[in-house]
Amino acid sequence: MKILVDTGVWSEALRRKSKENEVSHVATTLIELIEEQRVEIIGPIRQELLSGIRIKHHYLALRDKLRNFTDIILLSRDYERAAEMSNICRSEGIQGSPTDFLICSVSERHHLSIFTMDRDFSHYAKHLPILLFPPQAI
Repeated sequence: MKILVDTGVWSEALRRKSKENEVSHVATTLIELIEEQRVEIIGPIRQELLSGIRIKHHYLALRDKLRNFTDIILLSRDYERAAEMSNICRSEGIQGSPTDFLICSVSERHHLSIFTMDRDFSHYAKHLPILLFPPQAI
């Protein structure tokens, strides 16, 4: 199964190694998924990753690395379904960002699991037909 990787996972994996020079479990898992060609991305996640990088050559280096991944093409119905999912969750007292619900919508349409460290997705999953990867991680 292909995996839609959330911004937080990318950020964790792209962070410099720890003081002990260790790569995080999240980074190792992402590397394995990339090697297996199971990783998917959408434009809003790409934008979030590239936003706020102050040093131009760091921005260009990350932009070039991310260009190895083709964005899933977003359709009007993805945004409409994201709004519907937001409404469903809000009716249950659960708030979320428009990007979170767009991730949910796209993952549903393309039958993708979502790799995230954001605990909000575990709340969404109680009310929306989404799958989290790995299921025990959140």
